[in-house]
Amino acid sequence: MHSLNFNNIEFRFSDKNLNNIVWPTLEQKQNELWNVSGVLKKNSNQHFKFDVRNMFDMPDNKLGKKISTASKADKIVFETEDKWIIVDFNEFNDYIKKTNLFVFQFEDLLNNLEWNIVLQK
Repeated sequence: MHSLNFNNIEFRFSDKNLNNIVWPTLEQKQNELWNVSGVLKKNSNQHFKFDVRNMFDMPDNKLGKKISTASKADKIVFETEDKWIIVDFNEFNDYIKKTNLFVFQFEDLLNNLEWNIVLQK
C-alpha cells in the first residue's frame, strides 16, 4: 500500500490527471514495471497503466529516464517544470527500433509519435 506523499511523482501525476486510480501490487510494480493505472481525465475513457518515474540528472546536464522494453505499461509519463508529457509505450518502442537511437529530445518524440498528450500542470 502506498503512503500518501504528494512530493512523490506518482501521486502528483495521478491526483490531478487520473480517475479510477489503481496502484500496482509490489509484484506488479517489480515484474510489470508500471507505477499507477487509471483513466486520463478529459482525455480518454480507457484505463491505462502508466510508467511514472522521476527523471534523473545525466552527465551532460540533461535529464534522462530509463525505460525497459519489458514494461507492461501502456503509457510513459515525463515530467517537466510545467507539463506532463505522455507517450504511448508501444509506439515509443517501435520508434527506438526504427531509429536505433536511445537518447531523445521531447520535441523529437512529440513530432514523430502519433499518440502523445501534453498536460499543463
